Amino acid sequence: MPDSIRKVMSQIFDIDPSSIVAESSPQTIERWDSLKHMQLIMALEDEFGIRFSDDDIPELTSFKLIEDAINASEPD
Repeated sequence: MPDSIRKVMSQIFDIDPSSIVAESSPQTIERWDSLKHMQLIMALEDEFGIRFSDDDIPELTSFKLIEDAINASEPD
């Protein structure tokens, strides 16, 4: 699953998947702004067949947090 998350993130942010690490966040990825964040969330939901809660979406601000949330989620 980490590779699938990296693939989605690399497509949204137009970066090399190998550059994405657990600490990758808006502070380390220049193109990660609020619009790209929502595009990322929608792409991840589509990729994994899940839905993040409105409360969770603003908190998904690093690769590690996203991975943890996907691991904890139930398929939609």
